[in-house]
Amino acid sequence: MIIVMVTFKLPVAWSVEEASKVFEATAPKYLGREGLIRKHYYLIGGGDRAGGIYLWRSRSDAEACYTREWQAMVTEKYGAPPEIQYMICPVTVDNIAHRIETN
Repeated sequence: MIIVMVTFKLPVAWSVEEASKVFEATAPKYLGREGLIRKHYYLIGGGDRAGGIYLWRSRSDAEACYTREWQAMVTEKYGAPPEIQYMICPVTVDNIAHRIETN
């Protein structure tokens, strides 16, 4: 599995309420997305940085999402280009399912 952390700097800090409204509006676009296991939206401390943490089945699934068009949309919507970091996820601890997954 692959974890991707997407971060963008906001031109104006958001409150948690503002971030929730924006994120709730975009979340349906990711339901049923091929290869996406889970996405967490986040807002950093002072509200000036935000993004998403994604868990993908493969890097190719992730790369299929983060196209130039997607990056342009994010840049326009949030006022800054996204920083995209790919991380290999060799082991996952799932306390809800009470299991450890190795990849």
